[in-house]
Parts: sequence; structure tokens; C-alpha cells
Amino acid sequence: MPKTLPNLVSVTTIGEDGSHVAVHPADVAGRFTFLRRIFGLLLIAVYVALPWIPVRGQPALFFNLAEGRFHVFGFTFLTHDFWLAFFLVSGAGFALFYITSLFGRLWCGWACPYTVFLEHVFRRIERWIDGDAPARRKLEGAPWTGGKIARRLLKHALYILCAALIAHVFLSYFVSIKGLYGYMRQSPAAHLKSFAAVAFLTGVLYFCFAWFREQFCIILCPYGRIQSALTDDDTVVIGYDSRRGEPRGKAADPDAGDCVDCRRCVQVCPTGIDIRNGLQLECIGCAACIDACDDIMDKVGRRRGLVRYDSMNGLDGKKRRYVRPRILLYTALMLLGGGVLAFALTRVHDVEMTTTRMSGIPYFVTDDAVRNQFKLRLFTKRPVETTFTLELSGAPEGAIGGGLEEPVKVPPLGSVERPVTVIIPRAVYAGPAEFELHARAEPGGTVLVRRLKFVGPEARLLAEDAADRAAEAEETTP
Repeated sequence: MPKTLPNLVSVTTIGEDGSHVAVHPADVAGRFTFLRRIFGLLLIAVYVALPWIPVRGQPALFFNLAEGRFHVFGFTFLTHDFWLAFFLVSGAGFALFYITSLFGRLWCGWACPYTVFLEHVFRRIERWIDGDAPARRKLEGAPWTGGKIARRLLKHALYILCAALIAHVFLSYFVSIKGLYGYMRQSPAAHLKSFAAVAFLTGVLYFCFAWFREQFCIILCPYGRIQSALTDDDTVVIGYDSRRGEPRGKAADPDAGDCVDCRRCVQVCPTGIDIRNGLQLECIGCAACIDACDDIMDKVGRRRGLVRYDSMNGLDGKKRRYVRPRILLYTALMLLGGGVLAFALTRVHDVEMTTTRMSGIPYFVTDDAVRNQFKLRLFTKRPVETTFTLELSGAPEGAIGGGLEEPVKVPPLGSVERPVTVIIPRAVYAGPAEFELHARAEPGGTVLVRRLKFVGPEARLLAEDAADRAAEAEETTP
């Protein structure tokens, strides 16, 4: 256990000289521990499996940065769809605010990737090699013998191996499992950036899970810092029922409360706090103290729930409110964001078309026509070849679209660029105009529409120029 007793003045895991005080939480069994372990292993399985699961010919999650394509559960997004990430990030933020206002730091204790890997992988390795909490504390203070060195080497070798596996799986989200396998069969110099990224991530993960541990949640993670602004007295948190537990004393003492001061809740806490001191920044809501206290209550023949999930009002014997202003506000914001996101997704298609004006002179005037030049780019997110048929709509009669005559074939998940020239004869030219370029994609029949702004001189000026040309021609005619 940490040398400093848990208190509300200082952080238990930081010594008086600022050094890190290692925490060795004891093992605990119970309903919440069992559910957390099952849920954590399920999350790890999902993390590992997603790059392997094919959906419409691509991994379920594949962020192909090299080609600017992002495959998300069968949907393909291109770099110019990146504006949708705003709704994803803001939606995730509001969802986290919403969950926190209702259930406190449920995310931290049950679903945060850092907690999941630390509690269900690295601490399990430590317990397997070094033993239970008393054995780990004894080993930590023991002299460096051959047995201790062997244990340390084995433990840290497994730490590095697990960190490397996590880093490699993370890389597969960006290069695919097939690409990752190809990288692993080649020299690191062949893919130096990817190798450096994996090496760096492996080092960071090893440092965090082997030494930094709960300090990340206490010092670096901003979520724990803002939880006090997101919760109120009606938020469900893990708390100690002081009305029932105080005064603390032995189980045989008729004047004592239900708390027998066994300190079991402190021994199992992964951040080294005493939940009986009230809600604290270090608490990640893992519910280990609930299972520990319930086990003691069963042994002394008292009712469970001395430490439990409840609101501060509930712990004080007051009625808990479910509907309150912040819940209504977060609900409205979530519905608004969800509606906007749903509408935004309807604007995203599996085929795309962009048009830009060619750089340089905006238009050309010849003896018989006015000409504009555009650059057309066609994209397809489909795993099959797509054929685009192009035509002008709403253009002046007689307008010619150069480059639109032949269908454009775009390879699977590819793009094609081609110049397009729009020519309007002088005889029908009536000045700058706007019309549409239609692209029909087959198979599927999706029609894409882009407005083209045709620029040129005013029709009056062009007519005056034509009259001057005609006059000059008459003067030069013998």
C-alpha cells in the first residue's frame, strides 16, 4: 500500500518528495468485477477483430491515409468528406457529457481503452508473475536476487510484447492487415515511417502501462478534471453511505455503524483512494470498492450497499431527480447534432464529382465563339468500375462541351481527371451565364449535378467588337 494514507489534501500516489508511489491493488471478486472483465475482454476482441472483418470488400475500419480513403463499416469517405468528422467529434463529446451527467465516470471505469488494457491485460500479467498484492509489495522491497531479476525480466518482456501487439493492431487500421503482414516480412528500412510509428507507440504504451499507470488518469487525462463541471448531486456515482456506516467500529460493537473499518475498499482501489472520504478526482468509477465492501458485508451478516452506485442526494437520503436542466440541454444538443449529422450523411454519395476553373485566363474569345476551360474530377467509392455519362443542362442552344462526348470509366475506388471545354458560339452568346453539368453513374444510375459559371465579356461589348470587325472587313474589301 502507499506509504501516505489516502486523504483529501494530497494525491496518494505521489510522495512528499514528488516521486511516484506504486499502487498494488488487491484482487477482488464480485458481480461488477465479473461484468467489467467480460466487457473489457469484449472491447479488446472488437479492437483486434475490426481490421479483419471485411465489409463490402474492405476492412470494417480502414483509414487509408496514403490514398485519402476512409472505410467505416461499409461506407467509404474521401478527404473532401472530412468535414463530417466535426459532427463525429462533437457528437462523441456531447454523448460523453450526457453519460457523465447521468452516470458519472462510467466511461473511465468500464470502457476507456487505457483502463481496459491496464486492468485486463497488464495488471493480469503482473498478478500472474508477481502474485497477489502482499506478495507484490514484499517483492518490491526485497533485495535484487536471481529470482527477482528473473521475474522482472519475464514481466517486462511480456509488457513490451503486449505493447507491441497493441501498436501493430493500431497500425493495421491505417495499412490493413494484409499491408501490415507485408510490412512485417520486409526490412524496417522499407517502411521506415510505419516502423518508427510502431516503435514510438510501443515505447509510449510500455512506459504508461509498466510505470506511469494511474498517473495518466490523475495527471494527464482532462476528463477527470472536468467531471465536477459535468455532474451534480443527482448524478449516479460510486459513494459511501456515511449515514449508515458511521461511526466506524468492530462488528460486535452495538454502537458502531455498518463500516467495520477493514480498509478493504482502499486495498482494492487502483488509484489508491479511500472512497469513504467522498467523491474524488482520482476515482475512475471501476466499482472494485463496491464488490469488496459487499463481500465484507456478507461475511459480517449485514446488508449490502454500504458502498454503492447512487447519487449524492441518494446517499444523503434525499430523492434523486432524473430530469433536470443539464439533462434537457444535453438531450436537445444531442438531438440537434444527430439531426444535422443525419442530414449531412444524405449529402454523401458513393460517387463524387468536382469542377474547378482552369488556372490562367478565365475565358477566351475567338472569331466565332467564347470559350471557358474547367477541370473535371470524378471519384468512385465503389469496389467496381463505374462509368460516367456527361452532359450539359440549361446551357444556351448551340453550346458545345468539349470532353463530354465519350463516357468516362473510373476504376474501383479510384478517380479520373480530365479537362472540359465549354464553347458558346458568338451568335447565341448573351453574356455570362450559369448552367449545370450532369454526370450519370452506372451501375446505379446516380446523377451528380454541379453548377458551372460561364464567364466572358458583356454581350454588348462583344456585339460592338463584332461590328468593328465587320466595318474593318468592309474597309479592306476592294
